[in-house]
Amino acid sequence: MGCYRTEAMSETISTQLSEKLETLKALFAEMDRALIAYSGGIDSTLVAKIAFDVLGDRALAVTAESPSLLPEDLEDARVQAAEIGIAHEIVQTHEMENPNYTANPVNRCYFCKSELHDTLKPLALERGYPYVVDGVNADDLSDYRPGIQAAKERGARSPLAEAQVSKLEVRELAKWLGLPWWDKPAQPCLSSRFPYGEEITISKLRRVGRAERYLRHLGLKNLRVRSEGDTARIELPPDQIKEFVRTTDLPALVTALQSYGFLYVTLDLEGYRSGKLNQVLPLAALQSS
Repeated sequence: MGCYRTEAMSETISTQLSEKLETLKALFAEMDRALIAYSGGIDSTLVAKIAFDVLGDRALAVTAESPSLLPEDLEDARVQAAEIGIAHEIVQTHEMENPNYTANPVNRCYFCKSELHDTLKPLALERGYPYVVDGVNADDLSDYRPGIQAAKERGARSPLAEAQVSKLEVRELAKWLGLPWWDKPAQPCLSSRFPYGEEITISKLRRVGRAERYLRHLGLKNLRVRSEGDTARIELPPDQIKEFVRTTDLPALVTALQSYGFLYVTLDLEGYRSGKLNQVLPLAALQSS
């Protein structure tokens, strides 16, 4: 079943954004056939939607399943792909077998995306898709994203970045196109919850995943559980911290997270901020110089 705009979603978009949408459509028309690296996040979901609208059955969305992906996020990807109508497949990736990845260096994402695109590119060529595309947007290019380099080295294209679509514009376009997940919080892989240099293991990923599921079931959406040794550090939007402390059964929360394998449970008083663990990068660069 397809996903379509309704009268309730008929607000207009700017001329500039409309032109960017037409650019995106033209890019896919030129490709003729495309395989989408589809995580289920709003960026790759928008790419999958536009690709399907233009190419129909000549577009394929592929999601990589690994221990760093929450099962709920995999299920979301399935549901969203079915709603859009695009063909969807799941492949296994094995980044956890690469010590360069599990050692969690500052360029960890390079090894993750290398594994992803080393899996997707042969699949695309085998199925007759000349292009693998991802959901990298224009804002991502100004952030520290070593995975982008890995994707480019393997010939992947980033239509959103090519059309200069920002993260805010991604959400605006998704809403205008009738995607009910247009305001879905960003949910990067679970490996992003660990400070650089701390080894990543499957058991650590599982306990982080279980902790975040617990908090989601409390009705929270924008959150992170950072894993630092045996400590779970909960990050919430700053304006939600007081209400969270006032209304949450904190002893039950601590008991639950300890049962998952954490010894200590803390709350980050600064609050959630995307890419917070990257704030150590300038210091690391100075120390290595």
